[in-house]
Amino acid sequence: MRDFVGDKLYLAHMIPVPHDTTTANHPPIVVSNVLARYSIKTTNTANVGSAVQTFKVVNTGNVPCRKQPPCSPDGKWKAAMGSASLDAGEGNEFRNARTSCIAGPCPFTKIEAEDFLQGGREVKVSARNWSDTATFLLEAEVFRPMVADMVRTSHPVIFGQALNFTVPGSAEGISIQAEINGDTITFPFGPNLYLSWADCNARVNRDQTKVYRCELKPGYKFP
Repeated sequence: MRDFVGDKLYLAHMIPVPHDTTTANHPPIVVSNVLARYSIKTTNTANVGSAVQTFKVVNTGNVPCRKQPPCSPDGKWKAAMGSASLDAGEGNEFRNARTSCIAGPCPFTKIEAEDFLQGGREVKVSARNWSDTATFLLEAEVFRPMVADMVRTSHPVIFGQALNFTVPGSAEGISIQAEINGDTITFPFGPNLYLSWADCNARVNRDQTKVYRCELKPGYKFP
């Protein structure tokens, strides 16, 4: 290029290198139905059971509080506190935890505090009772998180003699599936991005996604 250097953008229009799809011995091999395949780590949860515990809050009704806590919410009657907790076990977590009064003078009770962290290993609850003894039920469903490989596919975009596709930064086991003259074959990329029928390169974007470009070698063509 011959130009004056100034405050502007310079764009060099390049001429594509001629690409001969034929060889002296055979017609070009057709590469079709190309898919990019890769796997990513995903976390699933499985319901492995449930946990149940009952607890009582022992008390006698109609006893004046006389400002000696714990008392009823209005401060009039002597009350008692009770609590319970559940442990899901190593590697497990609780979901859908709930507490209910199931026996005794339930209208004169109150669930005072519930530590029901979604996805937590432990759940805790406390209750207040200002009448006769009441019984409470604490229950929750137990789930176990499991990490598994999920296989995904992507349809490359073809421009001329090259195909282009992107994958997430966490993608593993990247390979190309293609029909070579009608036969479906899977080609692992490997660290050198080697394909017998194309020259490939890759770059990493700022968001860590990877962009791949593969240009057909002489003797191959897309439909």
